[in-house]
Amino acid sequence: MGLTMGMDFMEMVFQWEVRERAVGMKKKLKRTCDGALLSIAFCTPEPLSTRTFNYWIHSLLERSALVIDGKLQSAETDEFIYHESLVHPAVLHNPNPKTIFIMGGGEGSTARELLRHKTVEKVVMCDIDKEVVDFCKSYLVVNREVFCDPRLVLIINDARAELERREERYDVIIGDLADPIEGGPCYQLYTKSFYELTVKPRLNQDGIFVTQVLIYMNIYVCAGPAGVFSHTEVFSCIYNTLRQVFKYVVPYSAHIPSYADIWGFVMASDSPFVLNAKELDLRMKQRIQGEYRYLDGKTFTSASTLSKAVRKSLDNETQVYTEENARFIYGHGSAYKHNHA
Repeated sequence: MGLTMGMDFMEMVFQWEVRERAVGMKKKLKRTCDGALLSIAFCTPEPLSTRTFNYWIHSLLERSALVIDGKLQSAETDEFIYHESLVHPAVLHNPNPKTIFIMGGGEGSTARELLRHKTVEKVVMCDIDKEVVDFCKSYLVVNREVFCDPRLVLIINDARAELERREERYDVIIGDLADPIEGGPCYQLYTKSFYELTVKPRLNQDGIFVTQVLIYMNIYVCAGPAGVFSHTEVFSCIYNTLRQVFKYVVPYSAHIPSYADIWGFVMASDSPFVLNAKELDLRMKQRIQGEYRYLDGKTFTSASTLSKAVRKSLDNETQVYTEENARFIYGHGSAYKHNHA
C-alpha cells in the first residue's frame, strides 16, 4: 500500500509497478493461510523475480509485514505510528474509558495499545476474518500476549451485525477497518446511517468514536519519466458525514512511512475535545503503562493542524457518505470483480 518518501522518482515508479503486480497475484503468493501472509518471502511470476520483490520488502520495511491479498496492511517497523494515532487520542480524551469496541483490528495491535490503559476493563474486538485473526495470533509475536489478556473479548462476526445485536454501551468505539473500496466488505461501515443508527446509540455519555481514513494516495501512472499525483476525496466526505451525526468532530493525520501516505483519522463525540498538549501528557503519565514511541501532547496538537489544502477540502465538502452515494479508495473488492468478470 505504500512507497517510501525520500527515494528518487524512478525508484518510486518501480515500486508502484511492483505494488500493482502484487495486487493481481494473490493466487501466486506463497500463502501460509487463505487470506493472510506474514513473510518477506514471496513467490512471484517473471519478469518480477522473487529477489526483486524481496528487495522491495527488505528496503522498504526492514522487518516482517502483514500482506493480505497482495496489499500491505501493516509493517513491523512502523505500525506503532498508525496504532498509537488511531487509539490513544480518543481514549485519552474520554474522562474514564473502561469499555472499548474495536471494529476490525484482527492483527491485535489496536487491542494491544488499548490494553496499555490502566482504566480499561474490557475490549471487544470484532473481526469478520477468522483466518487472518488465527494467523496473527500464531505468527505476530509482538501481539501474542494480547490475545491471552482476560480483558480482551474476541468475536468473529460482521462488526455492524455485532453492534446491532449487543445492548451494552461503550466509552470508545474504534473503526480499524479496511478502506472503503468498491465491492469491498467495509464501505457500508463509513455511511451516515451506520454512524447514526448503529455506532452512536452504542456510545456511553461522553463516548467517542474514531476511525481511520486515507487522506492522500500516491498514484504514479507510468508514461515515461512522468507521473500523476491524485488527492482522494474520501477523507473530507467521511469527515462531513460525521459532522451530520456528532456535535464535535476532530480530523488529524500522521505520516506512515511504509504506506508512503499521509494517513487520516477522524474523532467524533457529542462532548467537546478540550484537552491541550500538557493535559494530554499528564493523562498519559497517569493512565498508560510504558511510554509511547510516537505520540505525545505536542505531536497530537501538530497532527490535528492539517495543511491548508486539506482544511479547504474539509470546509468545502458537501457530500454525505451513504450506500447510494459512496466514494471509494483506489481499487476494487471481490464483489466488484465478480460482478464485472
